[in-house]
Amino acid sequence: MSRNLHTLRIFSGNANPQLAEEVANHLNRPLGRSAIRRLPDSEIHILIEELVRDDDVFIIQPCSEPVNDHLMELILYIDAFRRASAHNINVVIPYFPYARQERMAKGREPISARVVATMLETIGAARVIYVDIHAEATQGFFTIPVDPLSAMTIFAKYIRELDVPAPVIVAPDVGRAKLAGRFARLLDLPLVLMHKRRTSFSTTETMAIVGDIENKTPIIFDDIVAGGSVLTQAESLVDAGARPEIILTITHPILLPSALERLDAPYIKKLVVTNTIHIPPEKQHPKLEVLSIAPLLAEAIYRIHSGESMSPLMTHQG
Repeated sequence: MSRNLHTLRIFSGNANPQLAEEVANHLNRPLGRSAIRRLPDSEIHILIEELVRDDDVFIIQPCSEPVNDHLMELILYIDAFRRASAHNINVVIPYFPYARQERMAKGREPISARVVATMLETIGAARVIYVDIHAEATQGFFTIPVDPLSAMTIFAKYIRELDVPAPVIVAPDVGRAKLAGRFARLLDLPLVLMHKRRTSFSTTETMAIVGDIENKTPIIFDDIVAGGSVLTQAESLVDAGARPEIILTITHPILLPSALERLDAPYIKKLVVTNTIHIPPEKQHPKLEVLSIAPLLAEAIYRIHSGESMSPLMTHQG
């Protein structure tokens, strides 16, 4: 039973209301009423349509395309809740914006992920929850509590139910090796590491493959599939002797047109993603399978609101 005397309230922005509705259903709570309008000059107007005074508010808003519109919606929601005297404003951002700009790769660049963190915290967020952030160090950009969730256990359950011959977990680059290693331990499978060189924001080149891939079924674990560079990398696994039945488990399906084209490659068996990002009809594909992140988010919200430990949801950090 919850020890919290503040009423739990769940709201959704425009980015993925279907996900928010599913989370609310898991918690047996109605979604809060609010209205978002686009003014004639393209400004965004937010109105909270019910009382939230002294309530614990959770606003669910992944900042997917159009990123800046969804981020601005979120900022305005936080300010509206603060001015309406909400007790705590908890920001659930399954897909965190600008997460791939978490450092200065060159001189005279912003650290954009840090800018987003500062905006959220300054405007009034009391806590932030995100899923499979691109760089774990992003948590350090905040001084408020942050809960870094992962879809790893959801993917692991899915993989265990498949009949996969000689499976191995593949980290698509050195940066993902740590998380892929945890995923491999969770499934008790071998780990293979790919070393790539990024030649631009949208293109990469595979330099080396470390580990036994001969006649194995690669299961690639990554955080984002956008332009499809990870799909292109998969071909080098087949060239190195892997079975041409590659399974990709990738949390956030940005899925630009080039990724959908590369998904047609015969060596790709399926792309398994989560619903952190809403997938419109034009981005659907026969090889695409979507798993729900809602039960994980609902469990996190319940634990935060009731004051229970988040440790059971953080096994991916072990």
